[in-house]
Amino acid sequence: MAERLLRVRVQPRAPRSEIVGWRADGTLTVRVAAPPAEGQANAAVAALLAAALSLRASAVTIEQGARGRDKLVRVAGLTPAEIRRRIGGHA
Repeated sequence: MAERLLRVRVQPRAPRSEIVGWRADGTLTVRVAAPPAEGQANAAVAALLAAALSLRASAVTIEQGARGRDKLVRVAGLTPAEIRRRIGGHA
């Protein structure tokens, strides 16, 4: 099964949760309504990405950056090209 570490830049406490798009450096920018307290924003990021990628919630995990805005997120089951294609509409 394919796995990919995805660089994600997160803006917590946004008016709504959404995928903003890809930055020039290959980082995906997302906004989540959840606050960055007690893992709420991390859970919201994982849920948002799982829904956008049509994956089970357990297929998306925060590997690094749990306490910061820049995160490395593990996506199980998709190749980098599949991730780009599925999120491409948001870019």
